[in-house]
Parts: sequence; structure tokens; C-alpha cells
Amino acid sequence: MYSETDLQAAVDAKVLTPEAAAAFRAHIASARSAPGADEEHFRLITGFNDIFVSIAAVILLMAVAWIGASVHPALGGAFVAVSAWFLAEYFTRQRRMALPSIILVLAFSGGIFATMAGFLFQHGEDIFGSRLDETTGAILIGSMALVTAAATWAHWKRFMVPITVAAGTAALAATAVALVLSIVGVATSPNLVMILVLIAGLGVFTLAMWWDRSDRVRQTRRSDVAFWLHLLAAPMIAHPIFHLLGVTQGDNITSGAAVMVVGIYVLFGLIALAIDRRALLVSALAYVLFAMTQLFREFGAVELNVALTAFVIGSALLLLSAFWQNARAAVVGLLPANLANQLPATVRPVSPIPAS
Repeated sequence: MYSETDLQAAVDAKVLTPEAAAAFRAHIASARSAPGADEEHFRLITGFNDIFVSIAAVILLMAVAWIGASVHPALGGAFVAVSAWFLAEYFTRQRRMALPSIILVLAFSGGIFATMAGFLFQHGEDIFGSRLDETTGAILIGSMALVTAAATWAHWKRFMVPITVAAGTAALAATAVALVLSIVGVATSPNLVMILVLIAGLGVFTLAMWWDRSDRVRQTRRSDVAFWLHLLAAPMIAHPIFHLLGVTQGDNITSGAAVMVVGIYVLFGLIALAIDRRALLVSALAYVLFAMTQLFREFGAVELNVALTAFVIGSALLLLSAFWQNARAAVVGLLPANLANQLPATVRPVSPIPAS
């Protein structure tokens, strides 16, 4: 399977002419009865070798982490970060393997953070002593997240793996949340952390839309970057909202709260259609399943409440998928023209756009 990025790379390398690439895109869109922009492509694996290399890489990284940690807690993460970088030099820069590249990016970022966390675990009490309180801890976590974001940016400049931007953005979001908590204190409000995560999630969503806006027909790496940013933003938005509604705090919720959950999910669906991204629907799915189960139980369908919920939600999502293009055209058509023109295209143009 080849992604839009691969196709555009073939055009840049003069393996394909722009006209041939455009004709291929038009053919695929026609065969699927949907514009390519509606397919939300991203490359995960190109063959079983991706899985094979990924398994081998995970085993190797676990081994070097174990060996390093046996010497010093900080060395486990350091060994992982260094190993992931050197592995990326071959499997990412030369082989351009998608799944191993994703694993290596996450391993590198996690290794950088784990190196600092391991050092703090070993020497934190000696350095800070009694000063290592809640506020100092939040500042340290924010600082470590900021260093991780800087290292991730360096990885992006070197390898240009789309998920790298999301990993760095997650580190920056953690930095911002930790710094705010260090100023106002965690105990200020029991819901403060969730509110901050929600605000950060909205910021990530805005950044994702900026990347999407730069490639409305989704033919370059910028669209892949936006995909991972939306995947990051969705749980950061959905979970705090439903947590604040009390969905995650008990086995039962009121009928009013359940109706609100369903209403919010419908709103998420409209947003998903407008921006042509499905991450919000997936992230909120567990909450709406729980809410509808409660509603069916409230109306007396105790024995079949789970089955009825699964039937209704499954049918609705399958219908939405089947008629996604038509539903999206209707939703986008209701928006002001200046806003609709900023969203992903509902019709693919004939001519290709420049590469990223």
C-alpha cells in the first residue's frame, strides 16, 4: 500500500509525471466513489516485514533498556534514545518503513524523558532534599517535558516522520500543564488538571487544523502530520469533557447526563464531518456506549441494554461511513463560505499540488 506522500515522492523523483499521478488519484477516487481527501490516508505498514522489523526493534530496545538500567536508572532511557536514533538512520532515512519509524520515534522521545526521570529518581533527594515538594515536582516535570520536546524537534528535522510533531506537541502540552500546576497548585481545584488538559487539547486541535489547512486535498506529508495531531487532540478533548460530566466517576449516571453525552457525541460527529477527521468519534465512542447503555437500562431494557446499545451505535457508525461524503457535503454546505474554504476539500482538484 502506498500513501499520498509516497506518490508525491515518486513525482518529485520523476518516476511519475504529475499528470500520471493526478490521473491515478482521480481513478482511485472514482473507483471508491469518494474524493481522496475523504479517505484519511496514512501509511502504517507496507508489508509483513514492517511488523517483523518492529518486533525485532522492540526486543532490542527492551534489552538495551534493561542493560542500561542495571548500571544506572538514567542509562536505561539513554541507551534506548541513542539506539532508536541510530536504528532510524537506516530504517527511517534509508528504508522509509512506516511502523518501525513510528515505534522508533516514540522510543526516542520516551527514552529522552526516561533518562531525566531516572536521574531524578536516583539523585533527586540528594539534590533537592526537603525542597522536592509538589510545586518543585511540577516544575521539574515541565522542564523534562520541554527538553523532550526540543529533542523531538531535532528528530523531526532529521527524519521528518509525521508522528514526531504530535509527540513533540504532547511534550509541550505536558510542559504547559505542569507549569500552570506549579504556579496555582494541584489542590486548587479537583478538576483543574482536567480543565488544563482540555485547554491543551483545544490548542492541539487548532494546530492540527493549521496543518490540515495547508494541504486541503491531502497529498503531502502535512496531511499525515495533521492526522497524528488530531489523534492526539481527540482524547485530550473528549476525556476531560466527559469526566467533568461525571461519566468516569461511577457505575451509574443520571438520565440527563446520559442525554448530554449523546448530544455531545452528535456534536463531535458534526465537527468530524466538517473537518473530515474521525478521531473525535473514536475517542468518545466508549463514553457514548456507556451513556446509551444507561439510557436503555433506565427505560427498562435491562437484559438487552448492552446489545441494543451496540446495535444502535454500530448501525449508526456504519451508515455514517457509507454516506460520509454526502453527509460531509451537507454539513460543509451549511457553513459560511470563508470557513468552508479553509476546511479539507470535498472535491479533489485535477492538478497535483506541490510537495511538502
